Amino acid sequence: MPKRLLVVESPGKVKKLSQILGSDWIVRASCGHIRELSNTGEDSLGFVIDDGSVKCNYVPRDQRSKETIQQLKAVSKQVDEVVLATDPDREGETIAWHLKEVLGLREPKRVIYSEITASAVRSAIANPRKLDSNLVGAGLCRDCLDKLVGYKGSPLVWALNNGAKSVGRVQSATLHLICQREREIVTFVPQDYWSVWVDYAEGFRAFYKGTANSPTDAPEPETETHDDAASNNTQAPESKRVLSEAEAIRLVEEARQHPHQVVHVEGKTVYRQPPPPFTTSTLQQAAGSKLKLAPDKTMVLAQKLYEAGLITYMRTDSVILSPEFCAAARKWLEEHDPQNVPQQVAKHRSAKTAQEAHEAIRPTDVFRPSVQLRQELPPEEFDLYVMIWKRAIASQCRAAQLGKTQIITQSNSLLWQARGQVVEFYGYARYWNNLSKDSVLPVVQQGQGLTLENANFEKKQTQPPPRYSEPKLVQLMERKGIGRPSTYAPTVATLKKRGYVQLTKGNLQPTTLGLEVDDFLQKALPDLLEAEFTAKMESALDAIAEGKQGWQQYLTTWNKNYFVPALAKAKTVFISPSTTKSSVAERKYDTSKTRCPECNNFLAKIPSSKVKKKYFLKCTSGCANIVLFWSDFSKSWQPPRTQETKSENHSPTPAKLSSYPCPVCKKPLEEYNYTKDGQNKTMLRCSAASRQDKKHKDVAFFSTAKGWWSPKFGELNPDGK
Repeated sequence: MPKRLLVVESPGKVKKLSQILGSDWIVRASCGHIRELSNTGEDSLGFVIDDGSVKCNYVPRDQRSKETIQQLKAVSKQVDEVVLATDPDREGETIAWHLKEVLGLREPKRVIYSEITASAVRSAIANPRKLDSNLVGAGLCRDCLDKLVGYKGSPLVWALNNGAKSVGRVQSATLHLICQREREIVTFVPQDYWSVWVDYAEGFRAFYKGTANSPTDAPEPETETHDDAASNNTQAPESKRVLSEAEAIRLVEEARQHPHQVVHVEGKTVYRQPPPPFTTSTLQQAAGSKLKLAPDKTMVLAQKLYEAGLITYMRTDSVILSPEFCAAARKWLEEHDPQNVPQQVAKHRSAKTAQEAHEAIRPTDVFRPSVQLRQELPPEEFDLYVMIWKRAIASQCRAAQLGKTQIITQSNSLLWQARGQVVEFYGYARYWNNLSKDSVLPVVQQGQGLTLENANFEKKQTQPPPRYSEPKLVQLMERKGIGRPSTYAPTVATLKKRGYVQLTKGNLQPTTLGLEVDDFLQKALPDLLEAEFTAKMESALDAIAEGKQGWQQYLTTWNKNYFVPALAKAKTVFISPSTTKSSVAERKYDTSKTRCPECNNFLAKIPSSKVKKKYFLKCTSGCANIVLFWSDFSKSWQPPRTQETKSENHSPTPAKLSSYPCPVCKKPLEEYNYTKDGQNKTMLRCSAASRQDKKHKDVAFFSTAKGWWSPKFGELNPDGK
């Protein structure tokens, strides 16, 4: 009989771990969190703050958790030892503590591993440790903080009576970033400018740089930064901005009137170091920009790869790789790409806020054939695995070598500049190509005369700052310290679920509801929206996890000195119509092609997640109650129907029997006359059917040019078929 029980979080790991450990072990899963703070006590918080201490009342999360706890209790009585192997992070440590509490374990063994491979798991089992009370304290503190902010803060926005559901410690700060950007877009005033250029017969284009006697611009940075959230679109080159068309015309005329010659040629080699391996944040960013995956979808796929033993643990903010993996990667390069083996691997540093000393996300076996995996994995999982594999290998390669060229030409006092770049050695970019495309310039000599082929300008306009894509938002959350690896994806998903934001052309746009909530919270709880404020709370949790601060002391002090006074002040904020409803006239919306029936101005498109088209039309020129909704039936914009209209449209006139039999029961169909959208219409329904009769639910024939037609039964023949 097995003598040891291993408890993990995810059921997906059970089969793999059972194969590794053999028949001497029973492997069971907690299915994630098994307990949560109860909804008892003051404001249903489930905990009591009393004289510097915090007393928590935890209960099973749901019926499934109750059953899981009973099953684990039963199995634990059949074995000699229980070993806790929940995930290797703060959240996993907290779940392990909950398991210890419900199973009545005194000093359980805690094991951690960052990959589900035989060597890693057996090594972890051979080197157990005790539960880390500091990590547990940080987890409990986060539980209480999140519930305190959510349960005390959310009633404030309920009073808005606009459908707002919640306030959150991380959620509200993230929403504020999105709303801030939207306000910048709305208030942005575009400015015209002109880009001036010359084309030479020698085969290149140069852009206006300034004049020979004007101050020199600051040199541009020689190295590009690794931006995993960036799309692959490269910005077209342009000249120093010319602010009037008259000046652009003057520059073109001067360029055409005077000879051109090369005054400076510069060529140099630039080395670009490989990017670090993936953390949770950069994985979500890259998967969003390259594979078009939402953060929560990325984490679901990564979880499956981890449970299958293909990658290391996917919640981490460390860029460290194990010596064993580095050696394996070097061996792979020596066998398959020897020119890419570096003398010394580039060193990468984790962010200062990195809380876990785990490995970065990497494949568990760099030699595993991808041909075999393609057959075993669904396409999305395979694509994500390949991306992780390429990034990990790239981090162990040589730097890329770029040949950069700059040519400066002169005509009279005007200077013109051309830039070129050629990849001389791809290095890491063979596996992770984030280099700009080659731009080849011809070989020219200083003092060489040039033949002007054309000179011209292009009118351009400054653009508002773009809305954040999901990868960009995750990147911003990480940079500003809002949340931690385990919370990035759930936070973005929650904002969408609450109806506070929506995806518009692949970017996050706040809804009217989201803007109203943010407007109100700026008045009621302004600190909660500031990234710096939220980041300080995360730093405090990190300090608790490191044993530098007691969690109960921090929570009681934060609540007493900040949150209680802040809530008291927030409740004094007067909720007026101007507070609760964003003024449509003050905001800039996209304009429709439909005109207002009263003032004849074009109606504005008002975003709304509650209607099929995701927006409705409203007059922003002062006409009261001019609102139109799209009708799929009439294929036109219609005003909302009043109760009288609805009653009129849905009240059929007395029916008369037709000569057509019902296709279900063969009883005669009845002919009904009714009014819809101002038109008189006729339909056939079964005379014997009641409204509760499910068999007849779809028996409805509508009049057409050819006779009668039903969405389910098609064309109605005289014999009823």
